[in-house]
This record gives sequence, structure tokens and C-alpha cells, in this order.
Amino acid sequence: MDFGVLLGLAYNQFVAELHDHLAERGFTHLRPAFGFALKVLAVRPMTTSQLAARLEITPQGAAKTVEEMVAAGFVERVSDPADGRVKMLHLTERARALLAAGHDFHVDFERRLSAESGRPRSGRCARCSPRWWHAATRPRAWPGRCVSSE
Repeated sequence: MDFGVLLGLAYNQFVAELHDHLAERGFTHLRPAFGFALKVLAVRPMTTSQLAARLEITPQGAAKTVEEMVAAGFVERVSDPADGRVKMLHLTERARALLAAGHDFHVDFERRLSAESGRPRSGRCARCSPRWWHAATRPRAWPGRCVSSE
């Protein structure tokens, strides 16, 4: 099987296990866009327009995602103290719990992967290919998805 296909299958399995882990903790009906948006908002509150620019998506797409995250209880709109007309997006405690559960899954997954491969955690997959790691952490790594915290 081609390497790219194997990577895709491995990613799909990773996401399925992540969603199972999160569902066991009460987080269901998550959309793929939530993870990217919540990670960005965890760095600092911002407006919907700023979120759209940060994620490199349309303002309409960001507004739709924000509405869904508000409805799911992950984001709340708070008036900006400097200008009450401006609504800043803040994570709720539920969103912070979701991010913490996701982080716990990632740590455990890496631990299991290290145990299965016989390599210590200091040999993280991120260090397997510095070129891939560098490319994956750049804003243009995934079109329409900004994953770095710059």
C-alpha cells in the first residue's frame, strides 16, 4: 500500500479513537472545524472576523462555525470593554474541558505509540522527520486551516 494511503488510514483511525475518547467524556456531535477554532481561541479571545482571518476561511464560514460552537456551549460572545459594540469570542469552561480531554488523549496516544514501537517518548514522531514537523506547524500547512499559534 502506498505510504500516503497508510498515513491517511492512520489519521482516520486516530480521529476515530479521539472521538470515542471524547464521547466517553460527554463530548459528542463535534464538527472538525471546532478543534481548529477552539485551539485558536484558547490562545486569546478575538472577534469572528479575526477568527476567520486566523483560520484563513471566509467570514461567513467562521460565523457559521461560531454559531454552532455557541449552540454547543463551547463559546460565548462577550462585549469588548473598550467598545461594547464589538463582541469577543471567549471559550467556556465546557470548551476548556473539551480541550483538556483532547490533550489527555494525545498524551496517552503518544505514550501507547512509544510503547508499541519500543522507542522512548523522547523519540516523538514529531522528531522523526524535522522537515515534516516544520511544514506541519506553518500556517499554510493545511489550506483553510491555521494550526500554528503564531
